[in-house]
Amino acid sequence: QVRLVESGGGLVQAGGSLRLSCAASGRTGSRYIMGWSRQAPGKEREFVAAIKWSDATTYYTDSVKGRFTISRDNTKNTVYLQMNSLKPEDTAVYYCAAGNTILTPAQAVAVKGTFGSWGQGTQVTVSS
Repeated sequence: QVRLVESGGGLVQAGGSLRLSCAASGRTGSRYIMGWSRQAPGKEREFVAAIKWSDATTYYTDSVKGRFTISRDNTKNTVYLQMNSLKPEDTAVYYCAAGNTILTPAQAVAVKGTFGSWGQGTQVTVSS
């Protein structure tokens, strides 16, 4: 089991930036894929980005491409989500997730149940 702790959320004006961090502890490895998912009030949870530990292959949902960047620091067992040019529609609770899988990041976010470990979530609010 992997324990995930998110940090870095907050309130920012539209056009601003935030960086989320997700510190992982426990049993991780090269097969793991780390993802950032978000859930806005009244909406379904959606994955916005994912990255494979071993080779840093990434996935982004269309609405964040060019604005968000996911990265990982293997020495710190930490995954980051740099969010630039934030929009009010990015407002949501952001969750970090981990999955032990041979799938690519793009495949993993599309298969229900791939991510078995989840963080507690961090609120991101973008004001207009």
